[in-house]
Amino acid sequence: MKVKVISRSTEDFTRERSGDLQRVFRNYDPNIRTQEKAVEYVRALNAAKLEKIFARPFIGAMDGHVDAVSCMAKNPNHLKGIFSGSMDGDIRLWDIASRKTVCQFPGHRGAVRGLAASTDGRILVSCGTDCIVRLWNVPVSSLTESYDSSDKSIEPLGEYVWKNAFWAVDHQWDGDRFATAGAGVHIWNHNKSAPERSFEWGTDTVISVRFNPGEPNVLATTATDRSITLYDLRMSSEVTKLIMRTRNNSISWNPMEPINFTAANEDCNCYSYDARKMDEAKCVHKDHVSAVMDIDYSPTGREFVTGSYDRTVRIFQYNGGHSREIYHTKRMQRVFCVKFSCDASYVISGSDDTNLRLWKAKASEQLGVLLPREQKRHEYHEAVKNRYKHLPEVKRIVRHRHLPKPIFKAAALRRTMTEAQRRKEERRKKHSAPGSTTTEPLRKRRILKVVE
Repeated sequence: MKVKVISRSTEDFTRERSGDLQRVFRNYDPNIRTQEKAVEYVRALNAAKLEKIFARPFIGAMDGHVDAVSCMAKNPNHLKGIFSGSMDGDIRLWDIASRKTVCQFPGHRGAVRGLAASTDGRILVSCGTDCIVRLWNVPVSSLTESYDSSDKSIEPLGEYVWKNAFWAVDHQWDGDRFATAGAGVHIWNHNKSAPERSFEWGTDTVISVRFNPGEPNVLATTATDRSITLYDLRMSSEVTKLIMRTRNNSISWNPMEPINFTAANEDCNCYSYDARKMDEAKCVHKDHVSAVMDIDYSPTGREFVTGSYDRTVRIFQYNGGHSREIYHTKRMQRVFCVKFSCDASYVISGSDDTNLRLWKAKASEQLGVLLPREQKRHEYHEAVKNRYKHLPEVKRIVRHRHLPKPIFKAAALRRTMTEAQRRKEERRKKHSAPGSTTTEPLRKRRILKVVE
């Protein structure tokens, strides 16, 4: 004998809180709901407006340095730990949650130019203009205990003196080697006081170095001779050298697509390249109005953050030509270094005004624990905005960003100059013999040559 019963989930009719209204069940048949698209359009419009109203990206500032913040490094083993180095030689470990200094690493007698942490988060490598590389032992209990850090300083684990000043350092992924940049590229080991290997392609100063997260033996550098160079530690010579018209200040690999990297350039743009085909940029990321000083990819690989000399921080999609967000404050000066947090939820910027600033990666994101109902509401608003983002009114609201007056005027001036250059090229082509003049695309225009 079979008994049929009517059953239903308790989630369909149980209220989350006593003040909630009872759930109303609706028939979503489009033949009955003739005004569905109009209602959803209004909801998308309201969601876009509410996102702007509740956009409060700035969380707080971390104060403690007495000179400009010149470099930063994430602690891969601790989500809330970040290292910072300043121009007066001070190195600090910060707790992002409390925005306080955990411990200090004194010893450098000049500007700290490079910081890098090992993959396990136990070793910190620092270098600077005093021609010394220092290894520090990061205390494991630093970020789990709270205490007064005024008398907490760490002694260096090792000191390596070299002939020239250093400008950058990066640690190998899942390895015990690290690379320094200066008069050349030097590969060091934790247990040796002299470089294992040195690369010198040209005589100019190397200003940034990054190991590939997918292939630990590959690294990329930028130098003052306007070049981007790829090295392979398994080979005795360099792999590829790309020379551009202007200098690249920093470089960052995409962690999810390690064959791609993005370079921050002096001409206010960022250029994304494929390491296998460097004669053309994959994408040109525009919007800054002054030199881009630093760049860092999100752990998701879908976006990256840049800091610029124009005193702004911008977030770009990895394949987008224009920035998704722009962050600025009245007090923030020239931004020298930026980092994404290890969970891609926050952005940390270090600037010339001695402060580190903590920002939300999504300006209107609600902090704290969300109820299931609130989470579903946010997801519905995002879905509705994506569905109607092509309509003019929704598109205008979503794209609008408030800019400081100097940046707004500088951007307008750059647009005027770009438009004048375009018209000039059109007239030159129009008054020349057919086929005698060719217009190079922007992705190739800034590249001088590629040396294999």
